Amino acid sequence: MEIKSTKINGANAEIQATIPMAEVNANVEKIAKQLTKTAKIDGFRKGKVPASAVKKQYGERLVQDAEAEALREVLSAGLKELSIANDALIGEPTISKFEKSDDKIEVVVKVAMRPTIELGDYAAMVKEFDKPAVSDKDIDARITELAQAQAPLVDVEKNRKMKAGDTAVIDFEGFVDGVAFEGGKAENFALRLGSNQFIPGFEEQVIGMKRDDEATIKVTFPENYGGKELAGKEAEFKIKVNKIQVKEDVAIDDELAKKMLPGQENATIDELKKQVKLQIENEELSKLYNDELKPALLESFVEGFNFDLPEFVVDQEIDMALNRSAATMSEDEIKELRENADKLTALRETFREDAVRSVKATFIIDTLAQAEGVKVGEQEVMQTIYFEAMQMGQDPQKAYEQYKNSGYLPAIQMSMVEDKVLSGLLNSKMKEA
Repeated sequence: MEIKSTKINGANAEIQATIPMAEVNANVEKIAKQLTKTAKIDGFRKGKVPASAVKKQYGERLVQDAEAEALREVLSAGLKELSIANDALIGEPTISKFEKSDDKIEVVVKVAMRPTIELGDYAAMVKEFDKPAVSDKDIDARITELAQAQAPLVDVEKNRKMKAGDTAVIDFEGFVDGVAFEGGKAENFALRLGSNQFIPGFEEQVIGMKRDDEATIKVTFPENYGGKELAGKEAEFKIKVNKIQVKEDVAIDDELAKKMLPGQENATIDELKKQVKLQIENEELSKLYNDELKPALLESFVEGFNFDLPEFVVDQEIDMALNRSAATMSEDEIKELRENADKLTALRETFREDAVRSVKATFIIDTLAQAEGVKVGEQEVMQTIYFEAMQMGQDPQKAYEQYKNSGYLPAIQMSMVEDKVLSGLLNSKMKEA
C-alpha cells in the first residue's frame, strides 16, 4: 500500500493512497474466515460453514467491508505519518476520491483538525469602560412609574377632552363593509390611550373626545393581523365614551416601599431606591453589553486572531446560509439554481465571508472558554429554557423537548458559553461610575 500524507495547514490534511486489490482480497478472505464461526447458512451447522459458502451468501457486502477495513488502515497510517491524534480530529474524514480498477483502488481522504489558537494576552484586547450611571431623577421616575402601575383608577369628574395616558371607558362595535364582525363589540371596555392596545389609528382618534361623546372611527386592519378574515380590511367602529379615568396619585414614602418590598423587614423608601437603582443599572448594563460591547469585543477577537479553519465546517455553515436563503426563493429561482451549477457556486460564495467569520468566532469562544474555565452544563441549559418558557406562559417541559428534538440545545449551550465568556471579560474592565 502506497500512502502520501500532506498537512495542508493547521486545520486540514489530505491522505492519498493506492490500495492494491490483493490487500482487499486478503481482507475478504480474513472476514469470510471470521464469519465461518458465527454465520447461519441453511444446510450447514453453526461453526462449520465453509468460507466459500460465506462468500457466496454475503458477496458484495464482504467486498464493501474489506474496502472499509483498507480505508481504516489508510487513515490510521496517514494520521500516524502526520503525527495527528484521533482526539484532535473534528467530524468524520471525507473521501474525496475513490477510483477502482482491476488491480488497485486510488483514494484521497480529507481530515480536519481542531485549530490551535495562540491567545496571547487576550485580556489586553478588552477595553475599559464606565459603568452606566443612574441619576436620582432616573430612580424617582422609575419609582413613580411603578407606583402608578399599582395605583387604582379613579373617575375624572370634570368633563374634559381626553389625552394620552387617560383611560377611556367605552362601548364599541366594529363593522366591515357595513356588517358587524365577531369579537368586534364590547361594553365598558377600559382602554388606556397611548398603550397601542388597539389597531393603529384607533386610540389616536379617541384622544380629544369627552365623556358621553359618540363617534364613528375609521381604521384599517394590518396586513399581518392574526384574523385572516380581517387582515388588510377597512373597518368602522361606532364608539361611545362612558367614563374618563386616571390613575390615583400615590405618595412616594415608606408605605409605598412596604408594598413594593413585601416580606422585607423595615422596608423604607431609601431601601426601595437602592434596589430600583440596582435594577436600572442591570438593565442599562445588559443593554450596553448586548447592543455594543459584546458584539464589538467578539469582532475585535475575530479580527485579531489568525488561524486556519477546517474546510468542511465552513462549508457546513455556507450550506446552512444557502438553505435559509432558499427558503425565501420562488420555485422558479430554485429550479434555475438546480439547473445552473455555476450560478449555484457563485451564490454559495456570497455566503463565504460571513461563514468564515462565524466559524472563526465559534472556535475563538471555545478556546477562550477553556482558558477562562467557563462551562455550561445540560442542567443549566434546561434551567434557562424552563425560566424563559415560564416567563412567556409556556409549558417549560414541552419547550425543552421541542428544542431538544429540533437539535437546538448545542446552539443554545454555545450561546450561553459565549455570553459568559464575553461578560466575564467585560466585567473585569468595568470602572465604577
